[in-house]
Formats: sequence, C-alpha cells, structure tokens
Amino acid sequence: MKLVIVSGLSGSGKSIALNTLEDLGYYCVDNLPVGLLAPFAAQLHASLHPSQELAAVGIDARNHPEDLQRFRDILRELGDNIDVEVIFLQADDETLLKRFSETRRRHPLTGEGVSLADAIRRERDLLEPISASAALHIDTTHTNVHQLRDLVQERVAGEASGRLSLLFKSFGFKHGVPEDADFVFDVRCLPNPHWEAHLRPLTGRDAAVAEYLETQPGVERMFEQIRDFLVEWIPQFEREKRRYLTVAMGCTGGQHRSVYLAERLGKYFASRYPSVLVRHRELS
Repeated sequence: MKLVIVSGLSGSGKSIALNTLEDLGYYCVDNLPVGLLAPFAAQLHASLHPSQELAAVGIDARNHPEDLQRFRDILRELGDNIDVEVIFLQADDETLLKRFSETRRRHPLTGEGVSLADAIRRERDLLEPISASAALHIDTTHTNVHQLRDLVQERVAGEASGRLSLLFKSFGFKHGVPEDADFVFDVRCLPNPHWEAHLRPLTGRDAAVAEYLETQPGVERMFEQIRDFLVEWIPQFEREKRRYLTVAMGCTGGQHRSVYLAERLGKYFASRYPSVLVRHRELS
C-alpha cells in the first residue's frame, strides 16, 4: 500500500494536488487529524481493497500543535508495510496574501487580533515538522492551477517506476530563487544573448540561441562540470532512497542561458533515468 501525505501552506494549492491524486486513482481524504493517521493507514491496509492500495490524505495547520510536533514519530508508527511519501506545497508570503485577497477566503488561522500576515507566519512555524519530513517540496509562487496539476501528475506518476524523479528547472534571479530546488547553479557569469539584438526576443530553446552559446568561452565547460557533478552525486541520493531531486539553473531573466543549460541537462539525463522533467519558470 502507498500513502501520500499532502500538506503545505493555505493557499499554496493543497486541494489541487489532492484532487489530482484522486484523478490518478488515489483514495483521498482531506483534513485528516494527524493523530488518526496511523489508525487510518492500518484500516486501509487491513481491508486489502484494490481501490485503496493507493491512498492520499491532506493535513493542514488546524491540527493540535503537539500532534504536528510529533509528526515524525507518527510516521514511524505506520510500519514498514506502508510506503509513505510526504509532499509539501508552499509559496512566498506576498503571493499568499494576494491569493487570499483575490478569493476573499478566510485563512484558517486568522481571528480576532490575528492578521493574515501573522497567520501565514504562524502556519509556517506549525507545519515545519511536516515540511522537514517531505520528500517533495513544490513552490507554487509562479505556478498556475494547470501547471501545478501537470507537475503533481508527472512527478508522482513518474516516481512509480521506483527510480529517482529528476526535475531540471530554469529561472531568473530577478524574480527570486525557487524554494523547492535541491541544487541551484548560477550561470549569470556566462555571455548573455540578451545583448545581441537578434537573439533578445528568443529563448534558450531556439536554435539560434543555442548556436550562439555553443561558440562562447566557458559555456561548454560549465555544462560539462555541472553534468559531471550530477553524474557523480545523483547515485548517492538514490542510495539514500530519495524519490525526487530538483536542479535549478538561474540566469538574470530566466530566458536564455538557464533555459539552454536546463534543456541540455534534461536531454542528457533522460537517457539514464526513466523520469526526467524540464520546466522553465519564467517562460510559463
């Protein structure tokens, strides 16, 4: 039996992630009290019903704080017969504030004398034990509903092979560093196609940009050294039973250099791993 625990900050997309898992055939329960996690898993495992071999539960900050602090101990109570995976969704404070303002929803931790900003900070603290236990972190700051649904579907379905799921992500530093990255490589030192007028409107996926970068000093060496670093260390993560690894490539705007290198690395590792995704945050 496989059990996926979906948690994260209010407004970060937990419901979307849980609904996506339901569409994938998971038996889903939202807002389960943490203290009932072990009995719930035991009941499903004992039933041996085919429709419940894949299950997912949503857990949020409305649990008792002491139960949230005991999260790791509760996970140990589930036993070895249940394959447990924790997914944690997050977004930056400004994005969460905007989402709540636009939807007019009430944050579950707001109340008399507690502002929305204070509630978000309090929620981050309460959910830290779950975040620390998560195998997969998803930063939805720059992700819309459709992109989040695709990402959850692709990563969870790809992980079913039992091998490590790799995501290569490009981004622009001027829009912030993605919080869900395991490795961040800064490639702003490479020659920038932005300063070539005929390349400026193009992206790192276009042949003209690739041809330009491949003639520039240092680009090939940067690719080879990042590639060799990952070739050496990814197997170490696999031996530690890691399910997911996100490698982020950052340049100034996230349009040319980082996109080019993320594409090249994705193609290289796609021939070695069954689940390799490439995403370009700023192009979306």
